[in-house]
Amino acid sequence: MSGKIALVTGITGQDGSYLAELLLGKGYEVHGLVRRSSTETFERIAHIHGDLRLHQADLLDQVSLETAIRNARPTEVYNLAAQSFVPTSWVQPSLTGEYTALGVTRMLDAIRTIDPGIRFYQASSSEMFGRVQEVPQSESTDFYPRSPYAVAKLYGHWITVNYRESYDLFAVSGILFNHESPRRGREFVTRKITESVARIKLGLQDELKLGNVEARRDWGYAAEYVDAMWRMLQVDAPADYVIGTGVQNSVRECYELAFARVGLEPEEFVKTDKSLHRPAEVDTLLADASKAEKELGWRAETSFESLVGMMVDADIEAQQKLHGVGLGDPGTR
Repeated sequence: MSGKIALVTGITGQDGSYLAELLLGKGYEVHGLVRRSSTETFERIAHIHGDLRLHQADLLDQVSLETAIRNARPTEVYNLAAQSFVPTSWVQPSLTGEYTALGVTRMLDAIRTIDPGIRFYQASSSEMFGRVQEVPQSESTDFYPRSPYAVAKLYGHWITVNYRESYDLFAVSGILFNHESPRRGREFVTRKITESVARIKLGLQDELKLGNVEARRDWGYAAEYVDAMWRMLQVDAPADYVIGTGVQNSVRECYELAFARVGLEPEEFVKTDKSLHRPAEVDTLLADASKAEKELGWRAETSFESLVGMMVDADIEAQQKLHGVGLGDPGTR
């Protein structure tokens, strides 16, 4: 056993589940925060559920956060919870601010009050760069957020810096560029593409509707990115890091790779829908993660093509199990 105890908010999400696996593998005692709801979902952590210690708490409720920290007594806290879907932030901007911005402050205050020796990781986002001021984007690039989500993330980022400098906390932010996996939420464009392609291949769906297919992103593999989070809390001095691949692809290239994986032509199935465009678009994001490679020894290993293929294969298998259909059945393409 490492003797270390980690508390992870957002443990039921994509990043939280991969991080929990990583920490358990390193001998940590792993605690997670879960919100009480009528439809609790533990799908992503079902295979490790018995190894975790879960606490009911909410980023909107200061007392519940303090109680969880007192009970868990963590040496490290990873704050991954947020309202994390950009389109939803336009529909629910105030709620996004409460969770994604002020929730960070509540957690930092709980740590400062109970045990300022706790090391704290904040999940920042490449969306903070928004209308990019330079290409690629590094830790020194100016921010220009273009959505309520990005503005809230920027608050969370800067409040972490302020608490680090004002209260001498070991508090860091990982400015993570887009990272995907078979565990990605279905509402995010990469997973929407790979699941739709799987369903189209199996004859369960006829078309794929997308918004801005020319938007370009730096996409990596989430299971690798959580290792960078852990590394940030192991160094001697706290600092913020950009995490990404340094390679950029468009949404169009994503769906072309996905359809090629199953031997179909995308022109037959892809439809553009202007209603899916954002009120303010972020056209391009590209990471300069050289600081993380130099100081943390971290770099992305999985190519975008391999990532898309992994996700398509996983979605085909999942849809086959769900609907009891095979690739050779009538109706499959």
